[in-house]
Amino acid sequence: MCDSPEQSVVTYCTFTFIKYICLSAQNGVNPDWEKKVIEYFKEKLKENNAPKWVPSLNEVPLHYLKPNSFVKFRCMIQDMFDPEFYMGVYETVNRNTKARVLHFGKYRDVAECGPQQEVDLNSPRTTTLERQTFYCVPVPGESAWSFLNPSFNAYVNANQARVSPSTSYTPSRHKRSYEDDEDMDLQPNKQKDQHAGARQTGGVGGLQWCGEPKRLETEASSGQQLNSLSLSSPFDLNFPLPGEKGPACLVKVYEDWDCFKVNDVLELYGILSVDPVLSVLNNDERDASLLDPMECTDTAEEQRVHSPPASLVPRIHVVLAQKLQHINPLLPACLNQEQSKTFVSSFMSELSPIRAELLGFLTHALLGDGLAAEYLILHLISTVYTRRDVLPLGKFTVNLSGCPRNSTFTEHLYRIIQHLVPASFRLQMTIENMNHLKFIPHKDYTANRLVSGLLQLPSNTSLVIDETLLEQGQLDTPGVHNVTALSNLITWQKVDYDFSYHQMEFPCNINVFITSEGRSLLPADCQVHLQPQLTPPNMEEHMSSLLAAVLPSVLNKFRVYLTLLRFLDYSISDEITKAVEDDFVEMRKNDPQSITADDLHQLLIVARFLSLSAGQTTLSRERWLRAKQLESLRRTRLQQQKCVNGNEL
Repeated sequence: MCDSPEQSVVTYCTFTFIKYICLSAQNGVNPDWEKKVIEYFKEKLKENNAPKWVPSLNEVPLHYLKPNSFVKFRCMIQDMFDPEFYMGVYETVNRNTKARVLHFGKYRDVAECGPQQEVDLNSPRTTTLERQTFYCVPVPGESAWSFLNPSFNAYVNANQARVSPSTSYTPSRHKRSYEDDEDMDLQPNKQKDQHAGARQTGGVGGLQWCGEPKRLETEASSGQQLNSLSLSSPFDLNFPLPGEKGPACLVKVYEDWDCFKVNDVLELYGILSVDPVLSVLNNDERDASLLDPMECTDTAEEQRVHSPPASLVPRIHVVLAQKLQHINPLLPACLNQEQSKTFVSSFMSELSPIRAELLGFLTHALLGDGLAAEYLILHLISTVYTRRDVLPLGKFTVNLSGCPRNSTFTEHLYRIIQHLVPASFRLQMTIENMNHLKFIPHKDYTANRLVSGLLQLPSNTSLVIDETLLEQGQLDTPGVHNVTALSNLITWQKVDYDFSYHQMEFPCNINVFITSEGRSLLPADCQVHLQPQLTPPNMEEHMSSLLAAVLPSVLNKFRVYLTLLRFLDYSISDEITKAVEDDFVEMRKNDPQSITADDLHQLLIVARFLSLSAGQTTLSRERWLRAKQLESLRRTRLQQQKCVNGNEL
């Protein structure tokens, strides 16, 4: 089977990359080679739709990928480890001929020696460099529809051999502050003999090798997370949300790592490292005498947690990294670039019918309630656009009250939302969950890692809180802390991570949607009481038939609509500002007891997202009046329900 042109680009990129580094190492250090490598890949990825043919760790099983191949990974930074040092340039000496060979250690984990060669640690040409390690997980709550890349099928259909990792290496770990790093494989025909003959005859810390060809392991301060620190316990990949699947990766970043922070979502292109030598450190039966005494100051838990098996937690050495605005594959990755303007303007020209169809779709999902559907649209396109002191502006948490208690309505409504947004999670707010689930990430100082929690989510995640399942019961101390954490998330759009001796604020931008029977126990920016116009005999059939009736092309337009409108600029002219102020003064005169400054803020938020939902980036008089009308209908409905029930909703 012949590879497609696109696959050939990827293969060619990888082999050229390896060849270039090898030649550079043998011919002397070229100070510009790193820039040339990065520019080379940037240009190649622009050709023939190449990014779609680079195998993705999100979609292609690890055993289909060859070691040292060029891959991509869409992920969230779950934790950052201490910077690590590695031998960026090192020299090997042939024990018989005394011939010297210079190697580059960048983009590799293990320093490799040929037959009869050893690393000269005292060489004046040895250069120690620094890199940063991130522990990255797949984007929490990512929807199944966002995996639209043909990477998996392409790789399965291509003539790619499955690789069975060798386990014949017997490395010893060197001190973490002076790591060795392997260069690219310069002598592939000798690998078999080299692997079979690897042995150690002496030395401290695994660096003074006097036997057959060997590899010097350099993985020192990289990490993977465990919930239980028992050395006999299975690995936990430390995903923030329960039931998540996909690989966690140790990501090695060589430049501009200060641009990234915890919870950022990245798309990475880099070299895959799954060398089995990295897994030996997790062997409980390894000889402790092989470890560097200086390194043994780390606890056994930290050593195990920070050196997981490469087959479970592969390493990626980053060549290109991009912080993503969003993870919707139907839109250009960066909406601010010049080439994206054509896409945006074309889509905006057909916005009105798309909004009308989406409103009808959500009205059916909300059992015929058109007002609730209007507010759900506003909620789904809302985003924190700025912060004024500690106040996040643009957040729009909606509490949909009047939902049937202990029914499947919220579950199936969440299914609809899942089909519309790129990332989401439904939190079932039961007494048991509130008392036992871990909401807040906390620092484990013994293992030197950040233990994830449910609220460690990337920006623009839709969090649906199902309060209809809440029964009478007692919240214990963790439960009270979890409720407080949810309240702080909704009110301030921040999560206070627990670092034992102090708390650290992590700003966030999470869309929270609460379903409840009465008024929610949690704070909300807006309460809408559901008024069903129909009662389906079977809720599951109703929602399933609704989804089945929507054409995939229309559903994709809904997805683009809800993502794109979050990023539109918005402004209010001086003329409209004056009209709004005058209108508010008049409203206060007519109803001084009920109309407050908070009501003005609420009206401005509703008007903002109402305008954006229609594709208008500035407030018009028409949209202001429509916002007032929606708010009047919402308040009237709440007042009517209050009179019926005789209590506050």
